[in-house]
Amino acid sequence: MANSSFVTEFLLMGFSSLGELQPVLFMVFLALYLIILSGNFTIISVIFLDRSLHTPMYFFLCVLSVSETFYTIVILPKMLINLLSVLRTLSFLSCATQMFFFLGFAVTNCLLLGVMGYDRYAAICQPLHYPILMSWRICGQLAGSCIVTGFLISLVGTTLVFILPFCGSNKVDHYFCDISPVIRLACAETYTNELIIFICGVLVLVVPFIFICISYGFIARTILRIPSTEGKHKAFSTCASHLTVVIIHYGCASSVYLRPSAKYTSGRDRLVTVTYTIITPLLNPVVYSLRNKDVQIAIRKMIGKTGFSPKML
Repeated sequence: MANSSFVTEFLLMGFSSLGELQPVLFMVFLALYLIILSGNFTIISVIFLDRSLHTPMYFFLCVLSVSETFYTIVILPKMLINLLSVLRTLSFLSCATQMFFFLGFAVTNCLLLGVMGYDRYAAICQPLHYPILMSWRICGQLAGSCIVTGFLISLVGTTLVFILPFCGSNKVDHYFCDISPVIRLACAETYTNELIIFICGVLVLVVPFIFICISYGFIARTILRIPSTEGKHKAFSTCASHLTVVIIHYGCASSVYLRPSAKYTSGRDRLVTVTYTIITPLLNPVVYSLRNKDVQIAIRKMIGKTGFSPKML
C-alpha cells in the first residue's frame, strides 16, 4: 500500500454528548487550568530563587512541576477550544504530535515519582550516605534519564499506533489523541502493536510502582524504629504527600493503559483520564509543596521582597 493512511484528520468528539453543559465545563476546566499553571509556576519560582530549597527533594519537585506544566499544556488548551467550537478536527500529524508529547511527559512523570520514592528512601534509611547517594551529579543524571527514557518510550508507543492504516472512521471518542481511542480506528490487526504497548505500560507503571512499594517498606521499618513520636511524624509527613499522589496517578493510569483497547469505554475512561490529566497536576503543588513548611516560608520571603505582607499567605 503506497499510502499507509487514508485518514488526513481526526475529529475529537470530547464532551460533545453533554451539549449545553459544555460552556459550564469550559469555565470549570479553564479555572482549573489557570490554577495548575499558577501553582506549578509558584513552586518552580520559589525553588529556583530560594537557596534553602536547593536540595535533591525540591530539585525533583521542580522537575516534576515543569514536566506537569508542559503535560497539561499539551492537552488542555485544545480541549478548552473544542468545548466552545463546532469544528473539532485535528490533522493526522497534529494528532500524532499531541500523543507523542502527552505520552512523553506522562511517562516522565511516572519515572520521576519512582525516583522521588528512592530519594525518600535514601534520606530516611541511609541518612549518612545520603549526600553521596543523591549528589547533584547523580540527581541530574536521574532526572535526565527519566526525561530521555520517557520520550523514547513515547516514540515507540506513538509509532506503533500511527504506522497502522486508518481508512475508516476518523471520530476519536475522547478529548485528546490517546492510545486506546485512536488505535481502535485502525483498519488492520492491532494485536502485536497493542502487546508491545502493553509491555511498555507494564515497564512504566508496574515496575516503578513495585519499586516504590519496596522503598516504602524499608521506610516504614525505619520510621517505626525512631524512638520519638515527633521524629516519626516528621519522617512520615515527608512521605505521605508523595505516596498519596503515587496511588492516584498510578491507579488511574493503570486502569486505562494496562488493558486492551477493545475494553475501552469512552464515558468511564474520560472520567478516569480527567483525574490524571487535570486533578493530579492540580493536587501536586498543594499536596507536595504548598503544605510544606519550608516552601511556605520561602513563599513568604518571596512575597515580602515584592512589597506585600507575608501575613497574606
